[in-house]
Amino acid sequence: MADPRFFHRTGPHTLGHLAGLAGAEIVRGSADLVLEDVEALDRAGARQISFLDNVKYRDAFKVSKAAACIVAPEMVELAPEGMALLASKSPYKSYALIAQAFYPEPWPETRIANTAMVPPGARLGQGCVIEDGVVIGEGAEIGDGCWIEANAVIGPKVIIGTRCRIGANASVFHAHIGHGSRLYPGVRVGQDGFGFAIDPAGYVKVPQLGRVIIGDNVEIGANTCIDRGAGPDTVIGDGTWIDNLVQIGHNVKIGKRCVIVAQAGVSGSTVLEDYVVLAGQVGIAGHLRIGMGARVAAQSGVMRDIPAGEEMMGYPALPLRQFMRQIATLSRLTKKGSASS
Repeated sequence: MADPRFFHRTGPHTLGHLAGLAGAEIVRGSADLVLEDVEALDRAGARQISFLDNVKYRDAFKVSKAAACIVAPEMVELAPEGMALLASKSPYKSYALIAQAFYPEPWPETRIANTAMVPPGARLGQGCVIEDGVVIGEGAEIGDGCWIEANAVIGPKVIIGTRCRIGANASVFHAHIGHGSRLYPGVRVGQDGFGFAIDPAGYVKVPQLGRVIIGDNVEIGANTCIDRGAGPDTVIGDGTWIDNLVQIGHNVKIGKRCVIVAQAGVSGSTVLEDYVVLAGQVGIAGHLRIGMGARVAAQSGVMRDIPAGEEMMGYPALPLRQFMRQIATLSRLTKKGSASS
């Protein structure tokens, strides 16, 4: 059960109501069944609903005490007797929607803290929350219903769309952010890109004259840094989710609904087309193109373009099957070597 000091629970909700929210079908049990919370399979009990999305947990599912469970249709027959069931083609998504119903994201009431610094030339939309210590630059535009958390800094002329949330201690400069996007605490958007001319007498800074353009419904994790462009803009497409501690270099173009996991780095002027997935600690060299739907495994180093739909792994990154063949060959060679010695 979630700690009530930090998480406010709504409900109870009926199974029928939850099924409608989740796009799931009741295949066992009454629509009037009352449920009070969500819980993991091995901890759930009476009046709690859980889910099964990974077959490795089917043994836990078989003995679970949950009152109800969300499952794929092919798992229905494994359910313990008496458990109510919601069948879904995407159990984890259905669970997410149900968990949101029990624990909706809190949004504070409209207010502007006395300690916030909002100049006369800044424009605030209706229903905004501006917390203590926030600094908003001259000429900035903040859309309706935005929540700017404590000590965040919004630079001059920055434009932020409606219903955005900017986390505590984040800073946003030289940027245009779309609607419904969220920046978590400590995010840095729009600082200088890492651009300089090399000279024996000392490096010469190249002015970074671009912006950061962030689309709608983008999530950017804590302490991630996104450099502004050197001339062309740095662009983050609609619906892209970026994890914590990610570095996005200047002039990078990221398409829609990409996923970039923690500690990954994308070097300057590289293009990620739509639906690209970079796992944790992936490094991408500069001036490359990563094709639509490509997936790169954790800790891989990408040094060349990747075709659309390709799966890559290793350092340097290779197509997944080629990489696995090389690993298998190396394993056989080392076994032969140890046997002959």
